[in-house]
Amino acid sequence: MKILAIDDQKLVLIPLENRLKEIGYEVITETDGHKGIEIFNSFQPDLVIVDINMPTISGLEIVKHIRNSNKPKTAIMILSGNTDDEMITEGFELGVNDYMKKPLSLTEVCLRAKNLIGVPENNNPKKTFKNTIIQERCVGVVIPCYNEEKRLFSTEFTDYIKKHSGYHLCFVNDGSTDKTLEVLNELRKGREDFITVYDCEKNGGKAEAVRQGMLYMAKQEDLDYIGFLDADLSTDLSDFDDLVKTIENSNYKIVSGSRISRMGANITKESARKIISLTINYIIRNILKMDFKDTQCGAKIFHKDVIDISFGEKFVTQWIFDVEIFRRITLHFGLDKAKEILCEQPLKRWIHADGSKLSMKDSVKIVGQLAQIKWHYRK
Repeated sequence: MKILAIDDQKLVLIPLENRLKEIGYEVITETDGHKGIEIFNSFQPDLVIVDINMPTISGLEIVKHIRNSNKPKTAIMILSGNTDDEMITEGFELGVNDYMKKPLSLTEVCLRAKNLIGVPENNNPKKTFKNTIIQERCVGVVIPCYNEEKRLFSTEFTDYIKKHSGYHLCFVNDGSTDKTLEVLNELRKGREDFITVYDCEKNGGKAEAVRQGMLYMAKQEDLDYIGFLDADLSTDLSDFDDLVKTIENSNYKIVSGSRISRMGANITKESARKIISLTINYIIRNILKMDFKDTQCGAKIFHKDVIDISFGEKFVTQWIFDVEIFRRITLHFGLDKAKEILCEQPLKRWIHADGSKLSMKDSVKIVGQLAQIKWHYRK
């Protein structure tokens, strides 16, 4: 039994292809709609799974081609994030057999495939699978790493990308002097489609590591949004996913996590760090002219069209490059527009991790760096 899956997002196709093959189907995937039509003509599949919104050709055009081909009764399943009623109606009028909306369970996709074309003879009904979620969007996450050999939560990262499709992790090794690079390369083995290791030979600081990673990931065409996250997972991946959900369902260009203490949230900080953070945030609000409660949280997500504005030039400071990002956005769009496209979202959890690279002495230096930002971006 043969299945052809066509979707412009490779991160969606990879887990789908792997699962269908494990069940026993013969599977071919394609990210280009026109090439997908060529493959259909030669492969003659029993089922075609197709997305609607693709850059070169609409999935509905592919449906029309199939219904006018020499195999017009081929089963067709649309797998799309498009929830427009008219589009769904048009799909069924053209003769699709099933219409599934992202995000959804990969298990459900496979069950519906079995209902449409049957179960392969070599299928093992006793085999169990993890329930992966196929997301509507694809997200790149930059994780700066400096001497993280003993602190990197490898299992948490790998378990998350197994369960949630659409995520590509980019670990940036910032000239580590321990075995961080070896740990990262080992983490990537067998997961090359979902994990990238970007190696900076010399230590340039967190700001430059994040900047290099963000610019690198911005070149990947199938990513919708790109963000960064601390390697110690003081903000966990589920909270980061909440930031992604906010940006994809709004007109915001940047959504920044905020470690605001509130009912129902697990936010812990050392008392001394908390006091100096409040002082620094007061100064930052006066520089930005915006009521941001927490610019320094290491979890942020960006729309791709503001990546170059935010990261195109090197930062003038090492620790508080987040403030520079917001300042650049304000200067580019104007204060009023910047307030519309920047969102500060409270986190459910944030834990100060042991072994943090930012000391109290560094925190005091931040005040001087704020003065540097105010001077550098004065025009």
